Amino acid sequence: MTLLQAVILGIVQGLTEFIPVSSTAHLIFASRLTELALNAEQTTATIAVIQLGTLIAVFVYFARDIWAISAAFLRDHWALLLRRRRDGAMAHGTGARDTMARGESSHAPARLLSDEARLGWLIVIGSIPISVIGLLFKKQIEGTFTKNLWVIATMLVVMALLLLVAEKVGRRERTMTHLGLRDALAVGFAQVLSLIPGTSRSGATIMGGLFVGETRETAARFSFLLSIPAITASGLLQLKEAVVKLPAGSALPLIIATVVAGVVGYASIWLLLRFLRTHSTGIFIGYRLVVGGALLALLAAGWLQPLN
Repeated sequence: MTLLQAVILGIVQGLTEFIPVSSTAHLIFASRLTELALNAEQTTATIAVIQLGTLIAVFVYFARDIWAISAAFLRDHWALLLRRRRDGAMAHGTGARDTMARGESSHAPARLLSDEARLGWLIVIGSIPISVIGLLFKKQIEGTFTKNLWVIATMLVVMALLLLVAEKVGRRERTMTHLGLRDALAVGFAQVLSLIPGTSRSGATIMGGLFVGETRETAARFSFLLSIPAITASGLLQLKEAVVKLPAGSALPLIIATVVAGVVGYASIWLLLRFLRTHSTGIFIGYRLVVGGALLALLAAGWLQPLN
């Protein structure tokens, strides 16, 4: 990978990771256009490592949220542990009898969990589906199936139609304080679709959020927070494998691509959240339909090959 190729891939990753147009699809297009000489597994490793740059952008942009969620999660569960110990001690003394006599419950764990701590659990729960499916189908994800333009073009169109339906039927009333187990499961399972290139992780998770009644901005914010475990695990796993799989001399270009992706990704987060406060995802739906339809037509005409 040359330095120019690294910069191009970093820009493409940063621009497309957070908007619902599929960063993987665009990175594969970019790798073809720049004639990046990598096989399927090397391309997968390169994309996953570059995604760490956009992960850093999420950490920086949502630093306060991440700190509040982490601190509340530890604080509230520590308080819950102490309360259970205290209640256990009271159960052997008169304190527990006095409490029951007054009609009070000696166990109220839900009251000890703040909104931030609950959100932490929702992120954990929402991350389970993609973690399990991703490990089960790791070889297929790294193989040629996920680089096939027929698959990418089809999913560009399919996800556009699903987003369109979500926009039409979603009530768009629920904010971050209303998130619950239903949101974690809906968005978490929707995120599994992002393992298929052309889907878009942000597109799938925003779609899932809209289907369960979240506002567009809430769906996007929860999508970004939910991306942290998935992108971290994928990036670090592929980083270890990239050391072995990628050609010698790949370290510097990868670092440059990752840094560029982080800077551009930060700007993309800001722009998308601002955009979704007052606009629908219609522009992205239209873009996906045009690009996906054009690719399908070119493939059907034989002007494009499904695989390099």
